[in-house]
Amino acid sequence: MRTVMVRYKLHPERAAENERLIGEVFAQLADEQPEGTSYHVFKMPDGVSFIHVASTPEDVTPNPLTSLKAFQRFVAGIKERAEEPPVTIELTPVGKYLG
Repeated sequence: MRTVMVRYKLHPERAAENERLIGEVFAQLADEQPEGTSYHVFKMPDGVSFIHVASTPEDVTPNPLTSLKAFQRFVAGIKERAEEPPVTIELTPVGKYLG
């Protein structure tokens, strides 16, 4: 699995648009249910900073998340919506617990 975290801060007037686009990504994920894909999005207390955590199979091409049309629409305008641009960090798992 490849796991990445992306964080960014939006222009305040673009936050609602960003959340709508994220909702479209989750709707397409629910429809298509790509196997082995995990996607979480968190909004920080300031209401304009977001963190995305995605895990996708390394051996599957193309990437099931980034190939979604809704995801492509989301990323297409992120630089314009962002006050602080996205920073992507690849994460290495150390442990996991699901209760």
